[in-house]
Amino acid sequence: MDRIDKILAQWNRERPDLDTTPMGLIGRLGNVAHHLGREMDRTFAQFGLNRATFDVLATLRRSGAPYALSPSDLMAAMMVTSGTMTNRIDQLEKAGLVARGTNPEDGRSFLVSLTEKGFALIDSAVAAHVETQARLVASLSEEERAALNALLGKYLADLETSALENSAAN
Repeated sequence: MDRIDKILAQWNRERPDLDTTPMGLIGRLGNVAHHLGREMDRTFAQFGLNRATFDVLATLRRSGAPYALSPSDLMAAMMVTSGTMTNRIDQLEKAGLVARGTNPEDGRSFLVSLTEKGFALIDSAVAAHVETQARLVASLSEEERAALNALLGKYLADLETSALENSAAN
C-alpha cells in the first residue's frame, strides 16, 4: 500500500459515489515523475547543470556532427519559448559550453554549437544520466519495463493526439 491508496480510501469513504480510479493513476504518475526528476536533477548537478541546460546540451549532442542547431530548431526540439531559449543559450555560452556562430546557409541567422568543453561535459553527463535511469528502473523486470513502456507510449500518444486536435479546434 502506498500513500495514494490511503488518499483513495479516504475519498472512497467520504465520496463513495465517485470513481477515484483515475485519481490514483494520475497521482501515482505524478509522484513517480517527481521522484524520477529529483534523482535526475542530482545527477545533472554533479556536472554543474540543471534539467534545462542538460536538455540544450543533450539536444545539440544527439543532433550529430557538427553538433549545431539554429535557436528555432532547438526551440522546436525542446518545446520552449524564444525568450526561454535565449536565456539558456546565454547561460551556456557564458560557461563556455556552447558558441554562437553564423549560419552558413543564412547569414542573417546563427547556429548554436557545442564547444569542445561542452561536448566533453555532455558526454560525461549523459553517461551518468543513463546510469541513473538504469538504477531507477532496476526494480522492474525487463518484461515489466517493456509492458510499462508500451502502455505509457500508447497513453502519451493518445494525449498528444488529443492536444493537437484541441489546439486545431481553437
